[in-house]
Amino acid sequence: MRMMMLAAAAALVSGPALADLVKVDDQQKFVQLVNGKTLTRPFVKLNVKPDGKIEGRGARWDVEGTWSWKDGYFCRDLFWGGDALGYNCQEVRATDDGRIKFTSDRGAGDSAMFRLR
Repeated sequence: MRMMMLAAAAALVSGPALADLVKVDDQQKFVQLVNGKTLTRPFVKLNVKPDGKIEGRGARWDVEGTWSWKDGYFCRDLFWGGDALGYNCQEVRATDDGRIKFTSDRGAGDSAMFRLR
């Protein structure tokens, strides 16, 4: 009995957790994740649309821009309140529980975590 419980516990520990971040390196998978959803975090709400547009608000200012998919990365050119944030290609990771993380500079820079709602 103890061995069965130990084996069951080991299987649970060694398997991936539902909230593990998994790299999204395919444009079709990315579009499936974000299509019809709003990316939210405190004071930020964004819509990343399949047609390559980004729209939303960050704090009190409008956010707008464009995106494309290049070599497994989400590449965007954004304007926030009329100020250019610039072009950047970002690594995308997502969880099964509706979170998505963008890491600038192809995964080597700063990160931002959003909820998909």
